[in-house]
Amino acid sequence: MASSHLFLTTCLLILGVISSQTFAEGVVSKLKLDSHILQDSIIKEVNENPKAGWKAARNPQFSNYTVGQFKHLLGVKPTPKGLLLGVPVKTHDKSLKLPKSFDARSAWPQCSTISRILDQGHCGSCWAFGAVEALSDRFCIHFGMNLSLSVNDLLACCGFLCGDGCDGGYPISAWRYFVHHGVVTEECDPYFDSTGCSHPGCEPAYPTPKCVRKCVKKNQLWRNSKHYSISAYRINSDPEDIMAEIYKNGPVEVSFTVYEVKQTLTLYSSTDFSASFWA
Repeated sequence: MASSHLFLTTCLLILGVISSQTFAEGVVSKLKLDSHILQDSIIKEVNENPKAGWKAARNPQFSNYTVGQFKHLLGVKPTPKGLLLGVPVKTHDKSLKLPKSFDARSAWPQCSTISRILDQGHCGSCWAFGAVEALSDRFCIHFGMNLSLSVNDLLACCGFLCGDGCDGGYPISAWRYFVHHGVVTEECDPYFDSTGCSHPGCEPAYPTPKCVRKCVKKNQLWRNSKHYSISAYRINSDPEDIMAEIYKNGPVEVSFTVYEVKQTLTLYSSTDFSASFWA
């Protein structure tokens, strides 16, 4: 097990909001919340659009989800402006020649965490998963440490500073937590929802787990399992800067807006861009 006080010098945060329009979050009717998130009419509309650039299909894992259930999983809260004060914005030299395609799984095949797809289960914890996954990848890339860090530590112990746990949080606060408090390994503090979404509907939604600050294995000490980052920064939202950051330093966390074109329903989500980012 790695010792405590290991420092990561290249952790980051991207708060890019991807949207063609700005939607005000309106009151969503109960009828809308109870409707299924995956609808054949939407799939048909996408697939009949020659300019869509992608093909829609029904994901069996979410086939029974209602809009309300899916909304609960999109756990990024809109970031208050005050949280970004003092957070440096990083850009990259435009002379850097980027390849036409890039896959982090191939670039760093020794890092098993890059290709792992984790399941947040019943909890709106995407903001925590994206941060911890990217941090785990970078420990491997820059220090040769192939380890998985604990989403549960961040989710349960960051408290109100990160938001509302399973009811959503702020990615920038997650990265600041890594700097000031560190994060233990997954082996020390595994994710609380071991069932994941393998059962129908992923209901009921679980409340945020309690912060215990004890490793599940009694022969491990919480403080010795902590891994720290030295700083947190944002990446300029220019796609070239984002691609350069991934190419040079590894996976990133991105938060983005999820919306339905013909509705005023605005949701927020986060993910870890670990593998192919462009092609």
